[in-house]
Amino acid sequence: MISFVRQRWGRSLPPFLRRFAHFFFRIYYNMGDCIFCKIVEGTGQAAILHRDEQVTVFRDLHPAAPTHILIVPNRHIESVNQLEDADASLMGHMFVVAKQIAAQENLSDGYRLTVNTGPQGGQTVFHLHLHLIGGRQMRAMG
Repeated sequence: MISFVRQRWGRSLPPFLRRFAHFFFRIYYNMGDCIFCKIVEGTGQAAILHRDEQVTVFRDLHPAAPTHILIVPNRHIESVNQLEDADASLMGHMFVVAKQIAAQENLSDGYRLTVNTGPQGGQTVFHLHLHLIGGRQMRAMG
């Protein structure tokens, strides 16, 4: 969300208002020291593939496959366990964006979408994110 403030009003805002907007969005969207929040706001390093008002998409820095992309909501949500009924459209949007990115990446032979939840579920960054993994044969699960 902070990146949208920069894009829309960027240099037209006086410096004190830019700082206020930055502070406001960090508080309002619960963006502490989360690395994904920094990427969303434009201060973290990432190869951004897509950005809109709801999600930011970028390549994973530690890929588990030839194609490993993360789709993250722009609003900080710690995990699936913190989702509310009002987030249903956001989750649907994340899957639609995943489908679009998979087509861009030529993953027509298939890909895997995964959401890790909590430490025992393998979640290492506590900002909800959807893994788009492909580019090789995936092992069957279960």
